[in-house]
Amino acid sequence: MNSSIALSLCMIVKDEAALLPRCLSSLQGLVDEMIVVDTGSTDGTIAIAQQFGAQVHAFPWQDDFALARNESLQYARGEWILVLDADEVLVPEMIPVLRQSLTHDRTLLINLVRQEVGAKQSPYSLVSRLFRNRPDLRFSRPYHETVDDSVLAIVQAEPGWQIADLAQVAILHDGYQEQAIASRDKVNRAQRILEKALIKQPHDAYLCSKLGALYLESGTPQRGLKLLQRGLASAVEPPLLYELYYHLGIAWSQLKDAVQAEVHYRLALQQPILAILTLGARINLGNLLLERGATDEARKTYESVIAIDPNLAIAHYNLGLTLKALGQFPAAIAAYRETIRLQPDYAEAHQNLGVALLKTGNIPESLVAFQQAITLHEQQHSPEADRLRQGLAGMGFRL
Repeated sequence: MNSSIALSLCMIVKDEAALLPRCLSSLQGLVDEMIVVDTGSTDGTIAIAQQFGAQVHAFPWQDDFALARNESLQYARGEWILVLDADEVLVPEMIPVLRQSLTHDRTLLINLVRQEVGAKQSPYSLVSRLFRNRPDLRFSRPYHETVDDSVLAIVQAEPGWQIADLAQVAILHDGYQEQAIASRDKVNRAQRILEKALIKQPHDAYLCSKLGALYLESGTPQRGLKLLQRGLASAVEPPLLYELYYHLGIAWSQLKDAVQAEVHYRLALQQPILAILTLGARINLGNLLLERGATDEARKTYESVIAIDPNLAIAHYNLGLTLKALGQFPAAIAAYRETIRLQPDYAEAHQNLGVALLKTGNIPESLVAFQQAITLHEQQHSPEADRLRQGLAGMGFRL
């Protein structure tokens, strides 16, 4: 370790030429050295990393992310290590905050909030990616790898260490957008690796949570439910308990048991974690409340989401649906307009704005909104465009 180097970036990459420049550019002014471990790139990844001044080391891929991550850590000379992937970028405003956080003498690990751009469920996650450079602080688990196990061991052996959480969003992550998932076959690869790991550790709550969630994503809720319930039997940490309860809520929803789904979303929300990490459970709970006609409670739930994150378009949209159900059309119109301001290509928001405007007698503006909705549905290859056009034609409107 070199005391003159405060912070080392450690990355593992393969064929990331399209994404790597944006990632590395976001780190200018923060990291003092860049360590890149390449697991078999055939594009320009290595050359790009070297252009940014990174040390590049080759490492054969062995179907184990922790193994590759730990290979990168051994080259780091900084007092601290930051771990990023090529599909992640650092939020520029966080650079001084991160620099300041490195000055605390007794902090071992700093958890960072990551925004999951394009994710259909939880829009934020907490990742343990900024930590002290110690030989006994290493990644474990072959997929969804984490340093949490070794951090726990260190804290138990040396109780003076502190774990810090930075509440502001520090990382933007594009890896959960549908196109990115499809292009990399992420779900199949993750499932293969996690199933192999679960054979060795069948009651590991973390593995049960991650693999159970994948089963839900792949359309097998019974398998997911069984595994998530198994994980719940041994989980003790609030973040993991939240994740298990949250995914159990999704599992019961997929199995058409709204009562059990609501119970588990409420259990998830009882966990003492950062509020920004609870938005997925809050939104899904609001949806259940709206579906069973508890509109006033649904409204309060969506308003709680907006209070935590005013820029979350789906929360404003769902609030608009609730206000419309309550017959509060001017307020619903305002909610839909805010949704569109935040996400202009939100076709359903334009469509429901058209409905609300029509209800208030504002036909010219409603037709403009409907036309925009049709255009967006067509651009997104949705059959809703034809259904909407036919429905309007039945009312005497030709678009």
